[in-house]
Amino acid sequence: MSAPQYNADVAVLGGGPGGYVAALVAAQRGARVILIEKERVGGTCLNVGCIPTKVLTSATEFLVRAKRAGDFGVSIPQVAADLPALMAFKRDTVDQLVGGVEQLLKSRKVTLIQGTARMIKPDTFSIDDGKGGRQEVSAQRMILAPGSITATPPIPGSNLPGVVTSTGALDIETVPARMVVIGGGVIGLEFACIYEALGSQLTVLEMTPAILLGATDEAIAKRLHLMLRRRGMDVRTGAVVQRIERIGETLRVFSETNGAETATDCELVLIATGRWPNTQGMRFSELGLRMNGRAIAVDEQLATNLPNVWAIGDAIGGWMLAHKAMVDGRVAAENATGGQRQVDYRCVPNVIFTRPEVASVGLTEAQARAAGSKIKVTQFPFSANPRARILGESDGMVRLICEGGSGRVLGVHMMGPHVTDLIAEGALAVQTGATADDLAWTTHAHPTLPEAMLEAALGFRDAAIHIHSR
Repeated sequence: MSAPQYNADVAVLGGGPGGYVAALVAAQRGARVILIEKERVGGTCLNVGCIPTKVLTSATEFLVRAKRAGDFGVSIPQVAADLPALMAFKRDTVDQLVGGVEQLLKSRKVTLIQGTARMIKPDTFSIDDGKGGRQEVSAQRMILAPGSITATPPIPGSNLPGVVTSTGALDIETVPARMVVIGGGVIGLEFACIYEALGSQLTVLEMTPAILLGATDEAIAKRLHLMLRRRGMDVRTGAVVQRIERIGETLRVFSETNGAETATDCELVLIATGRWPNTQGMRFSELGLRMNGRAIAVDEQLATNLPNVWAIGDAIGGWMLAHKAMVDGRVAAENATGGQRQVDYRCVPNVIFTRPEVASVGLTEAQARAAGSKIKVTQFPFSANPRARILGESDGMVRLICEGGSGRVLGVHMMGPHVTDLIAEGALAVQTGATADDLAWTTHAHPTLPEAMLEAALGFRDAAIHIHSR
């Protein structure tokens, strides 16, 4: 018996941030849309990534502040995490947001099909529903958004009980006394700060010479590394993990730094070494789709080499960020419905929910100098910002990378309170080609955190007001 057939103007493979946004936008533009997702809509980000980790981040930040209540003249006699309640809050938040996306898809008449899809022709997917059923979806135009999977380096012992990926680290039943995080990138450091706040003793092993390599300006990364170490977190760079062994009830992680081997004991090991495009087993190459290794190759309009097929998000490599995938989804949906829009990755912000937070957009100082630009770097510390003082979070700074003559803002890099929100102003500056003078003559409300951006911009003319001149 032949498989049931479904036809659409646009078929989207993958219901993550890129895929469901592409489906919604294509439907807004009048297309008949089918969205195929093997699990729940929202993908990694909404179900086991951005959203649940930020629930834990927000809860543990509240815990840390509550323990410091006496600094603000507030007495809270007992402060402790209620792990079952915290897990319930996390699940409820995710369920509400997933439900919201499902309602949006329904209201815009997007047909949602659940199952595992394979591309059998450039215009047709075969879908296995996991129950022995199969169906086919054909469309005039296809958008590929299969997302990414956890990168799994070949570390002996990585399959031992007590060794988890970021997905496993989200379900906290007990707080380990000691924890080793393999990977000092965004995912690893965010989880390190979560578990540190809950009471774990953390060791972070990063194989490259610096934490957050490529994710933010070097000066910011160095400053964060120092702050984490001062808090008692053992953060080692240049540490290559050799193997993991179980010794009774303890996990022992062996790593090598500058030729010397070190063994670190713990109860939980988190492997947080990045993600890979989720393209294996989908027959893309067999159908002639051009690939860049694991990633799908696309042009500036996110079109693949196959006619009427676009690809977006983590599957095309580059920044694996939900907000980048969402913009990709909008671009691909427009182009699949008659548009001619190109992507612009100059102003994709990177936000890192460590404690303190880190956020960056545009060029780092090293990148700007490598490009041969004559630049001026100006910065302002949050220790001189009244609102940061009021919040009791005065560590960190705002750094602007500006073109030397014009003052055009090439990059903005921040560490401090709520900088994951403040970076929006920096992204707008980079996107629009604004100058330091434009920022300096924009009135910022007082007392607020964005005044640090104002003062950093004034520094381009050596005119910062609320800091002593050197």
